[in-house]
Amino acid sequence: MTRRLAEVARKVGVSEATVSRVLNGKPGVSESTRTAVLTALDVLGYERPTQLRGERARLVGLVLPELQNPIFPAFGEIIGNGLAQQGFTPVLCTRTAGGVSEADYIELLLQQHVSGVVFAGGLYAQADAGHDHYGRLTERNLPTVLINAAIEHLGFPRVSCDDAVAAEQALTHLASLGHTKVGMVLGPNDHVPSRRKQDAFQAAAKAAGIDVRPDWFEHAMFSLEGGQAAAARLVKRGITGIVCASDPQALGAIRAVRRQGLSVPQDVSVIGYDDSAFMNCVDPPLTTIRQPIEAMGRAAVDLLTMQINGASVTDEELLFEPELVVRGSTAPSSR
Repeated sequence: MTRRLAEVARKVGVSEATVSRVLNGKPGVSESTRTAVLTALDVLGYERPTQLRGERARLVGLVLPELQNPIFPAFGEIIGNGLAQQGFTPVLCTRTAGGVSEADYIELLLQQHVSGVVFAGGLYAQADAGHDHYGRLTERNLPTVLINAAIEHLGFPRVSCDDAVAAEQALTHLASLGHTKVGMVLGPNDHVPSRRKQDAFQAAAKAAGIDVRPDWFEHAMFSLEGGQAAAARLVKRGITGIVCASDPQALGAIRAVRRQGLSVPQDVSVIGYDDSAFMNCVDPPLTTIRQPIEAMGRAAVDLLTMQINGASVTDEELLFEPELVVRGSTAPSSR
């Protein structure tokens, strides 16, 4: 502590007593000196006292898994605007292959003494991924909110679209069109929202008297290429309706159908998930499950600001109702 006071005092050109007054929140120090001391503390790599961490610039980390899927920039825009309206500055952190990891971003954000963090997708949704880095947030008691389903016991509040309702809506729609051979393109095997969708889909199919075979479920990356590869296998098995876990996967599924000399929706109906930008402009316009991202984003900001302001927030999950948006990629079964 003495060494820290001496180094900061030398850096700023003030007495150690002045530095001590700043770090302990005592009066009698000008605002310019106070700011200089806190800046020197950051530059020298020392952690601020807990009561001063939120004062840096009211920064909030906004961690997104990618920007290629349009749903994540959409979440980023809504959450970023909501944070700005509350007087916070969002710090965008986006993971890329071979780039900065989620754990690295958490360390960087902690070094910047952010007031909180919002995750709109991340390793918390993958059961087999490493989760130790989330413990750093818990250790610091840093306000944190997760968007969409997560593994259990992380202890953070969650804002999620109801995956079970989404799967039921998709299956009910295809069943009403006479489809009895319906498959799913999901995310990776350990992806918690995909597991929820699959469980609900199977339960809804059983209730509707539709037999669903194990090989009617395919797991893939959340990309056009992943959707195309998975859907190609389903089409070869005689599937007439495909429910996808993301809109990019659904666009890949449409490509896969066409590559096999068939058409959408005449031969195979395809349903996406998210209702991300321009899905009404593709050919055919995509039937999809719309996430209420505006309401979810606002709720995430509210939960975070409540924590920052000292309110006690439980780790319960807020579930938001999705909406089936019917467009041109689904039609009555012809087979």
